[in-house]
Amino acid sequence: MNKLQILVVEDDAPVRNLITTTLKTHDYKSIIAENGEEAIRQASSCNPDVILLDLGLPDMDGVEVIRKIRTWSNVPIIVISARSEDSDKITALDSGADDYLTKPFSVEELLARLRVTGRRLAMMQANAGANESVFINGDLKIDFGSGCAFIGDKELHLTPIEYKLLCLMSQNVGKVLTHTYITQKVWGNSWDNNVASLRVFMATLRKKLECEPDSPQYIQTHIGVGYRMMKIE
Repeated sequence: MNKLQILVVEDDAPVRNLITTTLKTHDYKSIIAENGEEAIRQASSCNPDVILLDLGLPDMDGVEVIRKIRTWSNVPIIVISARSEDSDKITALDSGADDYLTKPFSVEELLARLRVTGRRLAMMQANAGANESVFINGDLKIDFGSGCAFIGDKELHLTPIEYKLLCLMSQNVGKVLTHTYITQKVWGNSWDNNVASLRVFMATLRKKLECEPDSPQYIQTHIGVGYRMMKIE
C-alpha cells in the first residue's frame, strides 16, 4: 500500500507543525485545515486516507466535524485532543471517531496509531469486492459460514452472545468500540444492565479466546470507554 494521505485538522500552529513535520519525515503526505469548515471542505474534495482531528477548533466543535463527515464518508478519524475525560472520548467515538489520542502525545504513539490504521485500510482494500466468509487474525479464525470460531486447530465453544461479540470485534479490527456502540449492536439498546452484562460476557469470551486472560492479546480494554480487537501480525 502507498503511504497514506493525511488531513491534519489543528488550529494550534506549534502542534500542527510538529504533526506535519513528523508525517513528512516518515514519508506521509499531509493536507492542512485550521478550522472545522475547512476540514469538512478538504475531506470532501481531497478524499484523504486518514484524518487527524483536534476537537477544540475556533469555529465549531470537532465532534460536529466528525458527525458531518460521517454523513458521507467512513474515512478513519483519529482524534488528537487535550480533552482527557472519559466522557469526551466516548462522545467522540460514539459520533464516529475511530481512535482517540490525548495531548500531550508522543510522536512514537501517533505513528503507531497510524500504522494500525494503515494495516486496517490495507486489509479492507484486500477484501474489497470479495465476500469473505473466513476471518483470520493471528491464530484466531472465524468461519462466518458455519458460525464457528477457532484458536489454531481448537474450536471455541462460544455462547450466541459471545460469538456475536467476537464477530463484531473482528469486523472492526483496530477500532475502539464504545460500550454504547457494542450494546446497541448486540442487544439493541444501551441500558445499564446491558453494559454490566457486556463486561461479564467479555470476561467469559476472553477466558476462551486468550491464552492469558489477564494479559490479553486479542481484545484490549479501554477503561471507561470500551474495547478494541488488536491486529495480530
